[in-house]
Amino acid sequence: MKSKTHKPTVETPQKKVPLKTCLTNIFFAAFSGILLFLSFPKFGSGWLAWIALIPLFYALNRVTKVSHGLLLGFVAGIVSSVGIFYWIAYVIVMYGHLPLSVGLALMLLLACYLSLYISMFAGSLVFLLNAMPLYLAAPVLWVCFEYGKSIIITGFPWANLGYSQYLNSYLIQFADIAGVFGLSFLIILVNAVFWEVIHKKSKKVLILAGAVGVLLVVIVAYGFYRIDRVIEIVRNSPELEVSLIQGNIDQSIKWNDSYQRETLNIYEQLSLKNTPGPESLIVWPETAAPFKFQDNSVLRDQIINLAVQTKSWLMFGSVSYAQNENRMDFYNSAYLLSPAGEVRDRYDKVHLVPYGEYVPLRKLMPFVEGFTEGIGDFSTGKGFYPLSMNAHKIGVLICYEGILAPAARAYKNHAAELLVNITNDAWFGDTSAPFQHFSMAVLRAVETRLYLVRAANTGISGIVDPTGKIIAATGIFQEDALKGIVKFVKIPTLHDRFGDLIVAFCFGLAVCFFIISFRRRNQKCL
Repeated sequence: MKSKTHKPTVETPQKKVPLKTCLTNIFFAAFSGILLFLSFPKFGSGWLAWIALIPLFYALNRVTKVSHGLLLGFVAGIVSSVGIFYWIAYVIVMYGHLPLSVGLALMLLLACYLSLYISMFAGSLVFLLNAMPLYLAAPVLWVCFEYGKSIIITGFPWANLGYSQYLNSYLIQFADIAGVFGLSFLIILVNAVFWEVIHKKSKKVLILAGAVGVLLVVIVAYGFYRIDRVIEIVRNSPELEVSLIQGNIDQSIKWNDSYQRETLNIYEQLSLKNTPGPESLIVWPETAAPFKFQDNSVLRDQIINLAVQTKSWLMFGSVSYAQNENRMDFYNSAYLLSPAGEVRDRYDKVHLVPYGEYVPLRKLMPFVEGFTEGIGDFSTGKGFYPLSMNAHKIGVLICYEGILAPAARAYKNHAAELLVNITNDAWFGDTSAPFQHFSMAVLRAVETRLYLVRAANTGISGIVDPTGKIIAATGIFQEDALKGIVKFVKIPTLHDRFGDLIVAFCFGLAVCFFIISFRRRNQKCL
């Protein structure tokens, strides 16, 4: 018998995706980017976050290659990042004294970096969807990559998705359990379920949508319950009258020696016109005293005399220094003066902003010297330790630290009963950044169940209660002052005690998902 000859197997080449399909996918990915951008202040509204990822999910459903998913995620990321962070170019041009072209290039470089996280999210989804349903994979992966963005290098948690809900009073109460990452998880879960309902319309999906609806109802019901309970505790807590002073000092003259007296006079007069009762607290913004308070001078005496004259505690930002072997270390500090004019305590900022407060690799990049004009490089403080105000403790968050949940949590675990955020947002100009910055600070109050007061040089200054309610707030770029009553509150929360457990949960699930996906792919190849 003649043996049969077998023709070698030839793999069928994959068909190229039509150009029209590619462009359609890119359009929908970009549309998701626009919706993400419009989920944040000042141009958008938080409700858009609940549908922002649906166009991207539609585009990802039409591709099978991980590389295509990476590209579509990058498109969504770059569009949203440019919309959210366009103000970076303004800061670089105005205060880095660099050309507009360089400012735009550096802003785009940051946007590209941040886009990598959404790119990896989308690429991972394409990889996993052969083994995992979207409603499981999407929220888990989003939290993992969002957390990575928040800690890698120096960490950049600005505009994490959960912050878009800062005005959603009943929903954000859930943050005292799961933090801002828990809110992000919930938003992505709802996006995924919406897409499943639109795409599949099966009985199983409708049951899933009903289950997620019940989950939302439970979380909102928890919000109602928690607000009532917190208000009841707050009602019986010791109170403190505060006065928040917004000097509206132009950044271009802030560090000019010729304007130091004028700057101090503005803060002094605003404080005298808005003096709270004796033994109350007056708060000035970050570096409101643009000189070295440690040095004996008439400017130092003027501040001390104000505390004595008003018979109030006075907190203000200034530069401090300490001799360290053969060098002088400078700190971005917050001082607390007693009503007797004594320096009762001081906090040195721990989390410094690259290029704003220090220049990494300064010798290799001398062209960015101007970013820290008038200050030089700051050194890092020893830790998040509260300031003592007689029997009470106050946690101080300087500028960017107001968006750091671990910082507020550290203060709460060191028995802080009030959070004070002092900042100078003059750098941002009339962009969306001051509004974004303020919105993120609101979540610190909810997570810790503490009052948060915020004094900003050019605004937004405000008072936030432990439920996240904005009791009062100023506009931007105006001389102003806020007077109000806050309480020293002691309410334990799960987030204080355990931190971001949901992140560990999501990383554990993500590892399981990838193992399952790899095994299924290997089985198909056998």
